[in-house]
Amino acid sequence: MHTVQPESVCLSSTRLERIKPVMQAYIDSNTFAGISTLIARRGQVAHLECFGWQNLETKQPITEETIFCIWSMTKPITSAAAMILCEEGRLRLCDPLSRYIPEYKDAKVMVSRSGDAYDLVPAVREMTIHDLITHTGGLSYGGDSHSALDALYRQTMTAIDSVKDITLEKWVRMFAEARLPLAFQPGTAFRYSFSIDILGYVIQLASGRPFEEFLQDRIFGPLGMVDTAFWVPPEKVGRLALTYTPCEGGGLKVVPPPPGRGEITQKTRNPAGGGGLVSTIGDYARFGQMLLNGGELDGTRILGRKTVEWMLQNHLPPGVLPMNEPANGFGLGGAVLLHPGLSHRPGSVGRFGWGGAANTKWWIDPVEQMQCLLMLQYMPCFTIPVVEDFAQLAYQALE
Repeated sequence: MHTVQPESVCLSSTRLERIKPVMQAYIDSNTFAGISTLIARRGQVAHLECFGWQNLETKQPITEETIFCIWSMTKPITSAAAMILCEEGRLRLCDPLSRYIPEYKDAKVMVSRSGDAYDLVPAVREMTIHDLITHTGGLSYGGDSHSALDALYRQTMTAIDSVKDITLEKWVRMFAEARLPLAFQPGTAFRYSFSIDILGYVIQLASGRPFEEFLQDRIFGPLGMVDTAFWVPPEKVGRLALTYTPCEGGGLKVVPPPPGRGEITQKTRNPAGGGGLVSTIGDYARFGQMLLNGGELDGTRILGRKTVEWMLQNHLPPGVLPMNEPANGFGLGGAVLLHPGLSHRPGSVGRFGWGGAANTKWWIDPVEQMQCLLMLQYMPCFTIPVVEDFAQLAYQALE
């Protein structure tokens, strides 16, 4: 990947040198196996470094060609795909979800009583595509062990995960036919959920194309994202970074594939729009630069300028916080920084981005015309402040 002298885009070479010892310390302490960092400004990559290993056992180093499972960093891409269809008049954010999946026509909302008891009441209005993109529809991921709602979600996902070689259509249909209750009235709160996986199926229906083909033809191909896909083919397996988690006695061990996901080295029939993609740091930087440029990259326009401006705005109602973070709002595909003074890391109002379950992190800062990417493969996510470290190190280098 071509890089420029940092000073040519008003970044300090001397200050960027502070990144290396901090990231290398994470490797030397065996906290992470490998890390890759990228900082771009004004459309030029001014910093790109790789530390450690994509495979600890073989000591294969992380490089700029390393392929990472990006998990929820898939969500901004799926959201951008939905906006392409909106621009073409084939999808509307105000469309009720039941237009595409009839089972959501008469959704019920769970209202808790004492203990595990609850009532089901009719939804005041239907869930919309806008609710899907902004996680305000009332769906869930099922991760709260103290929630009666999430217990129902986990039961449903156990049944779905038991279906071998499941298709995207079958996955969504089984999920919808379970008629799981909503956590709240649509549009009134934020709850991170499977909604972007469902959005992938809506994109498939609205476009008349398989979801993965639509992404390839309308985003990956035009942007030259040659290593971004829902699986890693045999000729690229040697570039795939393994995901690690701490061992009980210290050190790191490989994380096995979670239930229902299967091996990422096998082609899937269920491309997960909420978390299924793999990518390289360079590929994802091209997607991010397209957004930072207002929808265009190297003469290829993916989205209109006003559409991108709209995506990067806060779409949550007053008082609604994403992931209980008081600094942020949420746009169409990622968090939007509204109150820098309430954030644990520096940034400008309007900073937009998202992360993934294996600690990948990406954001763009339109005020500074800056993009930052942090790629590693470690679970659980965001329990170690490497994102905060990297953000501080990136912004302190601005001149």
